[in-house]
Amino acid sequence: MDRQVELLTREGCPMCSAVAARLAELAAELGFALAVTDVDAAAAAGDAGLRAEYGDRLPVVLLDGAEHSYWEIDEARLRDDLAR
Repeated sequence: MDRQVELLTREGCPMCSAVAARLAELAAELGFALAVTDVDAAAAAGDAGLRAEYGDRLPVVLLDGAEHSYWEIDEARLRDDLAR
């Protein structure tokens, strides 16, 4: 099964940039698909749900659509969960 990791972010968020860079490295190493979604851009496009739910905890890492961690990557747990 292909695993999907999605990073919820917003422009101008230094923590978001750092997490995005590390997730890109992990995606190359571990072979998962990585998507990055700007919650403010999604809201401007008519989908305010992500910003309403996660906007105060960015960055947020979703694994297969479910919240996995926020503010930082729980890298050991992510590696374990991806291995399952």
